[in-house]
Amino acid sequence: MINKHTESLQILKTIFGYDEFRQGQEKVVEQILSGRDAIAIMPTGAGKSICYQVPALVFEGITIIISPLISLMKDQVAALNEVGVHAAYINSSLTARQISLALQYAKQGKYKIIYVAPERLETEEFLDFACNVDIRMVTVDEAHCISQWGQDFRPSYLKIVSFIERLPNRPIISAFTATATQEVIEDICCVLRLNNPFRVITGYDRSNLYYEVRTPRNKDEEIVDYVKERSSQCGIIYCSTRKAVDELQEFLEKKGIPTAKYHAGMTESERNNSQEDFIYDRKQVIVATNAFGMGIDKSNVRYVIHYNMPKSIEEYYQEAGRAGRDGEAAECILLYGARDVRINQFLIEKGHEHDELDPLQREIVMDRDNERLKDMTYYCFTKDCLREYILRYFGEYGQGYCDNCLNCQTEFNEQDVTDISKDIIACIKESGQRFGINVIIATLMGRKLSKLSANNMINNSYYGKRSSENEAYLKHVVNKLIIDEYLSQTNDKYSIVKVNRLANSIMSDEIKIIMKLPKKTQEKSTTNEKKRIRKSEVLTSKGLELFDILRELRTSKAKEEGMPPYIIFTDKSLIDMCIKLPFTKAEMLMVNGVGEYKYEKYGQLFLDAILEYTGGDKQILYYEGAREKIEQRFERTSTRKSKYIKKVEFHLTDDIKQGIRPLGKVSISQFVDHLNDLRDESTMKRLAGSHLTAMLKEEGYLVDEFNQLLGRNTVAVTKEGELLGISTEKRISKKGNEYDIVIYDDNAQGFLLTLIERRKPSR
Repeated sequence: MINKHTESLQILKTIFGYDEFRQGQEKVVEQILSGRDAIAIMPTGAGKSICYQVPALVFEGITIIISPLISLMKDQVAALNEVGVHAAYINSSLTARQISLALQYAKQGKYKIIYVAPERLETEEFLDFACNVDIRMVTVDEAHCISQWGQDFRPSYLKIVSFIERLPNRPIISAFTATATQEVIEDICCVLRLNNPFRVITGYDRSNLYYEVRTPRNKDEEIVDYVKERSSQCGIIYCSTRKAVDELQEFLEKKGIPTAKYHAGMTESERNNSQEDFIYDRKQVIVATNAFGMGIDKSNVRYVIHYNMPKSIEEYYQEAGRAGRDGEAAECILLYGARDVRINQFLIEKGHEHDELDPLQREIVMDRDNERLKDMTYYCFTKDCLREYILRYFGEYGQGYCDNCLNCQTEFNEQDVTDISKDIIACIKESGQRFGINVIIATLMGRKLSKLSANNMINNSYYGKRSSENEAYLKHVVNKLIIDEYLSQTNDKYSIVKVNRLANSIMSDEIKIIMKLPKKTQEKSTTNEKKRIRKSEVLTSKGLELFDILRELRTSKAKEEGMPPYIIFTDKSLIDMCIKLPFTKAEMLMVNGVGEYKYEKYGQLFLDAILEYTGGDKQILYYEGAREKIEQRFERTSTRKSKYIKKVEFHLTDDIKQGIRPLGKVSISQFVDHLNDLRDESTMKRLAGSHLTAMLKEEGYLVDEFNQLLGRNTVAVTKEGELLGISTEKRISKKGNEYDIVIYDDNAQGFLLTLIERRKPSR
């Protein structure tokens, strides 16, 4: 009898066509098969589905996969059926009769994997089914949806916990997502009540993606030029509003570019038709709101353009990540305009996605949304490595240079703006920190505006001191000070700029502020553009000819089968065929993504095409060194170390201990902020308050209690916690809502320091 590990490797090869697991996959599969809960943060295209599909096929019972979108389920089930695995989905697209049949077949053992929408979990029929079969694992896909701090929070995901608790036996619980900050990860573990989960974060970097921010005068014409240069490539263009989608799609059609569109204002049949036009390669371009894309496993998207700036880094990285899922080079272009910030502020203020929350919860979530919007805005202004900016947001730190983003490929002049920075800071302080950026800049430039007179800013001693400077230049300096956390902005309707304590180091001449401005290097940027749109870095012209033949064959077969072409074979598999030129079944099974079932269904068809093109002659249809490059990609870089090296975990150094002072009664975030201010941020990660809160729960000083009024868990203080010096205080939010906050006195703070000492920093 073979062991589970060996069985999982056999399933990986014979069913999915892969010789080995990718980086991070094997450990997750092993831990799940051992009966342990798991949470995995893996970037788009890293193969999250393998991590739960392989164990599901090894287990005797049924695996339920909770998924947020119908399109995602349909895609995953279709892909499983194509490799010979019977699976089903339960959602609103099915009739009551179809749902009953699917559950009946599952009871009979026909389906080992069932995808289900969270809204369906507590229906009487599904509960009856789940309580009378052997549910071995519940997998939560897109797990960030369960966290209020996630960018795509869905209250329906909160049904998952109560569903699991009603099952006669607790199954293994696994959670997967591509984008989650540390706070969101902790929230997922807490809300799902994971039991000592195995955690894996394989890293957020996707080196094949190129990042660029543009600020064009005319976005429409910019997109037309860009898309026409890539007429044979698939791309997604995201807009923030339905109106923008309609107008841009109509404009592109008038310019002779066949374009699909997708947004929630269209009928279901219209959306389905548009989605199919894009997925089946009938139209190479789709213009859409963020309602499109989650779960669309189209592997050959070569570019994603954001017509408007998204509301958050999480949203941007998730949407941009739909490019290049096959591991080949792809581009992520963001077109920024000042209006984008105002549109997003309006969408946050008027959005209905949080209508199910009570007023206090909604206020908290909106505050977090505004913080995310700031981080997204700063991305559009930074002159540092764009990839590094994104990775730092998710807690990864590296060398600050990737050579695959616009900023890294641009030559900059460095300017000392310390004196201007001092004037900006001093002007803000003298004005009582009561105004936004525009008022401060207008004051420094000496503008004659009624608003400045009405607020007595014309008598500010810095009025007109920078009258010779360009307004855009001054805004660049202010934005740099905000990005580097010398200044901050409030979340008020009229965002106020504030001076942070860190700014004292500028005023006391401890540091200099150096700002980068791009040189005029048109020739260089043109060269880079040509380099990026080169058709292939792997296949020769003859190799590309064969690739096109195989792609046409795939498209023809897909039409016959009524399925997306990439489900038959991905572009990556076709490229590997062009490199390896298989002439036999054994050779075809060595191609990445070709398993036994797919060979039996399609293998001979593609072998015949290859034999006809080559005449049975083993030719070299790839550039020198390219085969090694592509094979390294297929090996998933399991032994390669990322150049993005993480900082050490927070720990108490002698310098930090000497700087600690009594704070009186403070919240956990205030205590943690004090400690983080004392650390060396270039070598040490920030300490998260959620870590300390989790440790206090383990020690029995805090406990989670379900709050019926709020409809969620809240933290309460135990008797032991009260004796330690932990208490709760009533607070009133800006909108007049009352809520409790946990407070720690000096004695409790001392105990928190002992908890930190016990932590073992990860290496």
